[in-house]
Amino acid sequence: MSEPDRTTLPIRRPPFGGVSNRTLDGSKPDWNLIGHPEPPEGSPNVLLVLIDDAGFGNPSTFGGPISTPRYTQMAEAGLRYNRFHVTALCSPTRAALLTGRNNHAVGFGSIGELSSGFPGYTATVPRDCTPVPRILAENGYSTAAFGKWHLTPDGQQGAAGPFDRWPNGWGFDYFYGFLGGDSGQWDPCLAENQKIIGTPEDFYDKENPYYLPDAMADKTIEWLHGVRAQDARKPFFVYFSTGCSHAPHHVAPEWADKYKGKFDQGWDRLREEVFARQKELGVVPADAQLTARDAAFPAWDQVPGKLKAYYARQMEVYAGFSENADYNVGRVIDAIAELGELDNTLIIWIWGDNGASLEGAITGSFNELTMQNGIPLTDEMQLQLAERYGGIGAWGGQMMDPHYSAAWAWAGNTPFQWSKQVGSHLGGHATRWSSTGRPGSPAPARCARTSPTSSTSGRRSWTSPASRPPPTSTGSSRSPSTG
Repeated sequence: MSEPDRTTLPIRRPPFGGVSNRTLDGSKPDWNLIGHPEPPEGSPNVLLVLIDDAGFGNPSTFGGPISTPRYTQMAEAGLRYNRFHVTALCSPTRAALLTGRNNHAVGFGSIGELSSGFPGYTATVPRDCTPVPRILAENGYSTAAFGKWHLTPDGQQGAAGPFDRWPNGWGFDYFYGFLGGDSGQWDPCLAENQKIIGTPEDFYDKENPYYLPDAMADKTIEWLHGVRAQDARKPFFVYFSTGCSHAPHHVAPEWADKYKGKFDQGWDRLREEVFARQKELGVVPADAQLTARDAAFPAWDQVPGKLKAYYARQMEVYAGFSENADYNVGRVIDAIAELGELDNTLIIWIWGDNGASLEGAITGSFNELTMQNGIPLTDEMQLQLAERYGGIGAWGGQMMDPHYSAAWAWAGNTPFQWSKQVGSHLGGHATRWSSTGRPGSPAPARCARTSPTSSTSGRRSWTSPASRPPPTSTGSSRSPSTG
C-alpha cells in the first residue's frame, strides 16, 4: 500500500481495491477499508514531561539544591538545554508547547481562567490551529495526558462542555488529572476523559491516603500496559504534566525531612551556592555575574531569628515535593524500559513551565487562598495560623494548602533577578530541559522556544509529523506553525 497523504487530516481512506460481485462468488475483500491510519515507518514513542512552577536554579541536574537523580540520569544519557524560553505563565506555555504556535495565535495571551472576548485572549484554540496530539493521533499514535491541564476556561469544565476544549478534544485518547491551574495533591478535583470524578475515595483512607503524584505515575503505567496488551507496535505519545511544584506544596513528611537544616543558611547564601555550582557545571558562563537582590525581597539577615525555622521549613517541603516528582517521572521511565522500549522513546523533560512562583508573597502562606483573595497577613500571623493546624511540622500535609515565600522563589530562579508572572529579566521565561539522545553527548547551550522540536532518540534521529508543516484538519484552512 502506498504512503497516504498526510497533509490533510483526517487521513482519507483509500479507494476500494478489492472485487465486489453480485454474490460472494469471485468477490475479494479489501481489508484496508477497515484499517486505521498507520504512523510513518520508524516512528518512535514520545514522553513529554512538564514540571510546574519550577525555577532555573532548583534541580541538582543544573546546579540546584533539590536532588533530581532521575533527571540527571536522563540528561547524562542525552542532551541538556539551558536556554529554553517559555512564557511567564502556565497556560500560555502549555498552549504554545502543544500547538507549536505563538501562545497569542492560539488564544492564550493569559491563563485559561481569564478567557475574554479579545483576539489572542480567548483561551480557545482556533480550529485552524491543530494541536500536536491530534496530529499524532490522526497519524496513528496512541495519545494520553496525565496531571495538570489548565487549557479549558473555567465556565466550560462541567458536564455540558464543550468538550473540544478538554484534553480529549485536543487529540488525547485518554486523560487523567485536573482541568484547572492548580490542585491539592491529597484531595484533587479529578477528571477522567470527559467526566468530573471529584475528590477520590482514597482521600479518606487514613492508612494509605490518595496522593496525586503517585496516582499519575500509576495511571500512566497502567495505560502503557493496556496499549501494549492490544498492540505491540503502535507508538505512543504521553504528556506527563505534574501539579508539582505549583502550590499547594503537598508532600509526605519523609520527603520533606530529607532537607532538614539544608536551607538554614537562607535565600541569599543559597543563591550564591547555586550560582557557584552552575558555573562548575557550565550551565552559566564562567564570567557571569550574579544579579543583585531587589529591594522587594528582605535580606535573610533581617529575618527575625524566631521566624527563620518557619521560613526554612517552607523550602524543605518544596524541595521534598520536587524530589518526589523526579521519583515518579522515573517510575514512568522505568516502566517504558521494562517494556523494552526505552531506546525507541524520545523523552523531553522540561523542568519549569514559567519559573518559580512569587505568589506566596514575602511571608509564604499556610493557605495559598489568602493570597488569591487579597488577605494581607504578616509572617507572624501566618505562623500563628499554621500552629492551629499542626504547626510547621505539618506544613505540606492534608490540613494546609501551603506556599513558600517569594524570596525562596527568587532564590530558585538563580541566576535571574525575577520570576513567574514577570516577563522581563528572564526569571519568568527562561528554563532548562533535557532530552534523551546519543550517550555521552556534551551539554550544549541551546536556545529554543515552546514550539515543536526535533531531537535525537535512542540511536537515531527522527522528525515527527508535528515538526512538518501543519496539515489541514477536518477541512479547515491551516494556521502556520511558529516553531
